[in-house]
Amino acid sequence: MPLISSSALTIAAQSAPQIAAQSASEEAGLTGIAGWSVDLMDAIGAPGAGLLVAAENLFPPLPSEIILPLAGFTATQGGFTLWEAIFWTTLGSVVGAMALYGLGAWLGRRRLYLIVDRLPLVDVHDVERTEDWFDKYGPYTIFFGRMVPLFRSLISIPAGVERMPFWFFTGLTTIGSLIWNTIFVVAGWILGANWHLMEQWAGVFSNIVYVVVIVFLLWWVVKRILKIRKGRTDGSREESVEEILERRARKDEQMRHQREEKKAARRAKRA
Repeated sequence: MPLISSSALTIAAQSAPQIAAQSASEEAGLTGIAGWSVDLMDAIGAPGAGLLVAAENLFPPLPSEIILPLAGFTATQGGFTLWEAIFWTTLGSVVGAMALYGLGAWLGRRRLYLIVDRLPLVDVHDVERTEDWFDKYGPYTIFFGRMVPLFRSLISIPAGVERMPFWFFTGLTTIGSLIWNTIFVVAGWILGANWHLMEQWAGVFSNIVYVVVIVFLLWWVVKRILKIRKGRTDGSREESVEEILERRARKDEQMRHQREEKKAARRAKRA
């Protein structure tokens, strides 16, 4: 009976973890982003899922609607628990959102307005109106926006520009992300190898969002071109960026006084 050398046993022992680490994606026939994601989660565990979700916040083309069910599917393979998958993916969502919030805070209103003023077909007044809308509905936008593809990445930037209280932003982001991530991770965990059924449903929703965004952008571009042509014919003078910034600063001061008056009224009522 031939004897197996110790060196052969050593090579086999070293290669066994690699084979096991790849087995989840290979057995399920996963390739591309899905296969790469599963291999990463197999390699470093649940933190890999969090890293992928954080990257999705910074690079929207990386779809969380694939990553989240895959995290649940990978949890069924025993590499980590369902609760670890939910925790790390939610942490990844929050960290990615914080990075974009920081970008918005660093950018600031003045720098943003000056950049927009140099862009073709973009009106600084549109940014001002967006800020007005965000002042009224910002909390709802942050919370529900975490559940909408594409917007979940973009909404953190105006929150930083507007300097929404960081703790408030973080709380809304955490709750919204926790709800959305839990739905998809648990679905992937329940469906197992059939996780792609969740991806198909989410894909339809994502496509609807993208179509709506494209139609809106086309409508907005046409409207902007017509407005530019009209402005050239009637000879009207457009406000400068500095004038718009001054008016916005006055609005902010007025809103600050209103908030302080409301707080004082509540304190007086309690007393």
